[in-house]
Amino acid sequence: MKKYLLSFALAFVSLTAFAQADYDKIMTEKIGRIEACKTSEDFQTLANDFQRIGSKESTKWLPAYYSAFSYIQKGRTLMRDGKMQELDAIADQAEKQLSMAQNLAGADNAEIHLLRKMSYSLRMMVNPAQRYMTDGARAAEELNIAEKLDPANPRIALIKAEDVYFTPEQYGGSKTKGLEMFKDAQAKFKTYKPKTGLDPNWGRAEADYFLSLPAEKAK
Repeated sequence: MKKYLLSFALAFVSLTAFAQADYDKIMTEKIGRIEACKTSEDFQTLANDFQRIGSKESTKWLPAYYSAFSYIQKGRTLMRDGKMQELDAIADQAEKQLSMAQNLAGADNAEIHLLRKMSYSLRMMVNPAQRYMTDGARAAEELNIAEKLDPANPRIALIKAEDVYFTPEQYGGSKTKGLEMFKDAQAKFKTYKPKTGLDPNWGRAEADYFLSLPAEKAK
């Protein structure tokens, strides 16, 4: 009987290890595709892929996190194309995924709070004048929470730099100050270590991009 139980236990451990290795492989592949996405359709496909992974891995928070991130990137792509009226629906999808991720990861996850900030910022851009005091305030609150939880996080520094860089000067923005903040983000990327190979590690290429612009284009 003891031999039978031992064999069963070893078989269970082997199956669990195989399933984890399979999960790690497919997640690594999908995460690696993020930077290759260029269009809103690309990001929608990736969001769907992460949702399918999450439906099979119901105890893991990262599939829902990356699905939300893909939706947010889709929204940012649409925003650059001037399709502001589509952003609320995109934010709805992102926030649904973030709620799932937070239920699994807990309320003290800085990466999730940062994506909530980005989602509220998308909503604000539908009508900045009307939504600054609502969605804009929520975005600022989520960013503050994220920074308190993980002040060394380079993605937080990156998003703060973006906000300053793209905000018009009459509203407190500054391209010069934004570029200095991108330098801070870049420095943090050089020393920050994700907890695992699957944990969020995006953003460094963006900081590098802004700091590589010729001075006349950067300003």
